Amino acid sequence: MSDGMQERTTGEKVRSLWAYARPHKAVLVVALILGAIGTATELATPLVTKAVLDGLEASASLATPITILAVLLVAGTVVGLVQGIMLGTLAERIILAARTGLVRHLLHARVPEVTARQPGELVTRVTSDTLLIREATTSSVVNFVNGVIGLVGAIVLMAYLDVVLLGVTVAVLILAGISVVALMPRLSRAQQEAQEHVGALGGRLEGVIRALRTVKSARAESRETGRVAAHAEASARSGIRAVKLENVSWTITGVAVNLAVMLLLGVGAWRVSTDAITVSTLVAFLLYVFQLMMPVMLLTMSLTSLQSGLAAAARISEVEEMALEADDDAAVRDGVLDGLSAAPRAGAEPPLVRLHDVTFRYAGAGGAGAEGDGTTGTRPPALDGVTLEVPRRGHTAIVGPSGAGKTTIMSLLLRFLSPDSGHVELDGRPYVGWTTDQIRSRIAYVEQDTPIVPGTLRENLAYAAPDATNAEIRAAVDALRLTERVEMLPDGLDTQVSASQLSGGERQRVAVARALVARPEILLLDEATAQLDGLTEAALAEAIREVASTGAVVTIAHRISTVMDADQIVLLERGRVRAIGRHTELLESDELYRELVAALRLDASVTVPGEEERAPAGA
Repeated sequence: MSDGMQERTTGEKVRSLWAYARPHKAVLVVALILGAIGTATELATPLVTKAVLDGLEASASLATPITILAVLLVAGTVVGLVQGIMLGTLAERIILAARTGLVRHLLHARVPEVTARQPGELVTRVTSDTLLIREATTSSVVNFVNGVIGLVGAIVLMAYLDVVLLGVTVAVLILAGISVVALMPRLSRAQQEAQEHVGALGGRLEGVIRALRTVKSARAESRETGRVAAHAEASARSGIRAVKLENVSWTITGVAVNLAVMLLLGVGAWRVSTDAITVSTLVAFLLYVFQLMMPVMLLTMSLTSLQSGLAAAARISEVEEMALEADDDAAVRDGVLDGLSAAPRAGAEPPLVRLHDVTFRYAGAGGAGAEGDGTTGTRPPALDGVTLEVPRRGHTAIVGPSGAGKTTIMSLLLRFLSPDSGHVELDGRPYVGWTTDQIRSRIAYVEQDTPIVPGTLRENLAYAAPDATNAEIRAAVDALRLTERVEMLPDGLDTQVSASQLSGGERQRVAVARALVARPEILLLDEATAQLDGLTEAALAEAIREVASTGAVVTIAHRISTVMDADQIVLLERGRVRAIGRHTELLESDELYRELVAALRLDASVTVPGEEERAPAGA
């Protein structure tokens, strides 16, 4: 099972599963009624058969009982057809609702909640696990109820025919039922483990495909095949164990019915020989025993299918329990601002964005902590009492050694994270006084990995501004020197693109162009020049200057073009602001900045003795 997953009780799993069926209660009730009618037609058949046999013995007319048999056959067939279509349609609607709900929840969940899990593993919960709840919430429910009705109805009618024979039948069925029920917990565990391994397989495979070039260059195809196959083999072992348990339970049921038939033949023959019952009664009773096969098998199959659904519901519930970003907006709705005024400050115009005494610490040793959950753990804080201001206009560059807290500041500005203490302000008002949508509508973000969203190039460029005009998109394309590349594409801007079709530099330019199309008040760039050639870097520097003339630009910078021209440079060290100034000022006043400049070759005139070969520092 996945790390940290808490085992849920059967009651919790049932409630999770029922949540998917609850909106369709009316359809389920109709399906149950149809099932009851179909079961009733089956239950009536042996009694009508007895009437036929009694009529033969008495040489009476058979027209009425045969007509009744024909009506029961036709009615049962029609009811079964309608019920099957109804349940199949309902099953697809439940899958649709489950998948769309899961996707909606995933995309609205807080960033650390999602990134703490493998993307491929989450995909299996949306695709594979939702299939397992289909049968458990539709056919299994109806089959279970039909099975109960058929079982109870058959037992009542068998009691009407002969109590002694009924006692023999019930004794065998009780023993079989105890054996089957005892297997259910083991079956549930096996099926849940199988799904967990499928999720792990998806996560591993997704990561390997994403890094396919690295895998091939390292000649690691066989190793990765073995690792992915290990998850597949583990899933197969659990699946085989589940299959064995399922078939054992079905076999026990079948053996029980067959054993009951054999015992009934012996006991029944003795009862007939003593004139306790007639031959027609014995035949009718045996028909009910054979009919018992269907409801008992339905009950068994429903229970096994239900175990699969319960296991899937438990895994899906883990996704549904991820905290949503919308939770942050509750403070806005309730007017709760943690004692901070929600109104802009009087007097001088406040900075556009301000971090005030912000401390943030990632939870756990792995670093993928929850947002602002206050977890202290043993790790040092990523940010420790950081205070800085971003003016309404101009370019702010954030530099520092690896692990200094640069990307964490970006995440706080975008509200991917919330501070453990201190607060972030926009327009002089704390973030808690704004909705997440209000904050992000004023920000464009270019992340370091510069992903391409599935779709056309035009859709990628207008992703943050769907109503952008063709002229606005073309202007951004020209600014980032993408015009020639667009003309080479088969359908120009309307060409379907993927990450594999574009080079790293092209993806970076598309990401920056996407931000420019949005015309943001605040442009956040996380090492946006890392893969650009000199000419394109110069074009980006010009675009930054243009945006900075009317709005705020914040960059995590390692290149000379984005550091030397910045209006202010914030130097971070171990989660604290070490210094703030312009390039020339920090060169003169701060030793760490001079070391970074020399190590990153930002300025060829700056050297640090003994540090000529220092490797570039990361973000």
